[in-house]
Amino acid sequence: MLALTPAVEVGGKKALRDRLFVSAVEHPSVRCGGRFAAEDLQELPVDKDGTLDLSALGQALSGSAWPLVSVMLANNETGVIQPIAEIAEIVHAANGLLHVDAVQGPGRIDCNIENLGADLMSLSSHKLGGPQGAGALIHRDDIRIADPLLKGGGQERGQRAGTENVAAISGFGAAAAIAGKTEVARLATLRDRIETGIKAIAPQAVIFGESVLRLPNTTLFAVPGMKAETAIIAFDLNGIAVSSGSACSSGKVQPTHVLAAMGVEPALAQGAVRVSLGWSTTERDVEKLLDALTNVSSSLLKRHTISGLAA
Repeated sequence: MLALTPAVEVGGKKALRDRLFVSAVEHPSVRCGGRFAAEDLQELPVDKDGTLDLSALGQALSGSAWPLVSVMLANNETGVIQPIAEIAEIVHAANGLLHVDAVQGPGRIDCNIENLGADLMSLSSHKLGGPQGAGALIHRDDIRIADPLLKGGGQERGQRAGTENVAAISGFGAAAAIAGKTEVARLATLRDRIETGIKAIAPQAVIFGESVLRLPNTTLFAVPGMKAETAIIAFDLNGIAVSSGSACSSGKVQPTHVLAAMGVEPALAQGAVRVSLGWSTTERDVEKLLDALTNVSSSLLKRHTISGLAA
C-alpha cells in the first residue's frame, strides 16, 4: 500500500503517476490498487502459464504519461517466476517506475533489486521465517514516497510515522541474514519428486505452470473430478496440511483469480491444491504426502464417479 501511490518523487522532482498497471495474477493486496482511483487501475493479461504478456504491457503503457507498474517476482499460488528484468526494460522505456512484490523470493531465488532492474521492491519478514508484522520497502536512492500512509512523525526517514516494532525488525534481520542459505537445490528435488509422484498416482493431474520457471518450493495441482474443498479436508485427516490457492486464503475454498487469468476451466480450477515446502520438509514428508494423495484421490474420485453415474 505504501508503494502503490501516485505520489512518488524521482530525483527530488514531483510527478504524479497517472496510472497503475498490475498483472491479473497479482496478490489481492496489489490488485486492490493501493491509493489509486479505481478508474486509474488497469490489469494486464498473462498467458496460459501465468507469465505476463509483455506485448500487452508495452501497448498499455503507450497510453500513460507517468505509469507505475507492479508485478510480483514469483506467484504465491503457482510459484511461476516473472521475467522482471525484461519487464523493467519495457517500463523504463515508457518513462515508468516498476514496483516488484518480491515476498515469495528471498532464500529461494535472486532478489537483488539492481539485478532485477526494479525501482521499488517489497519484502515480508514472515515469508523468510521471521516474525509476523515486519516488512521492508526497498527503493532506488533517488526515489521517495512523497505521501506516507502514516503521518505526524519523522520515523523511518519520514516514510512512516510511529514507533518501530524493534523486536520484529530484529527478527526480520536475523531471518534475512540466513535466507540465502536455504537448501534451494534440495527443495527443488523434493518438489520434482512430488510432481512426478502426482503424475504417477493420477496421470490426468494438471500441474499449473510446470513448463516455465517456478519457485523450488511450490506446487499447485489439480486432479480432474477432485474438488479442493473435500480434498483439503481429506488431506488433513491424513495428517497433511495443504491449501487451495494461496496460503493466506486458507479456509476459503473458491476458484482462484490466478487460474482464471491463466484461462483454466472453472471445474478444474475448483480442484486446485497447493503444496508448499520449507526448510524443515524431509523426504519422509514427501512420502507421506504421496501416500495421502493415493488415499485421497482413490476415495474422492470413486465417489465422484459413483455420483456421476447416479446423476
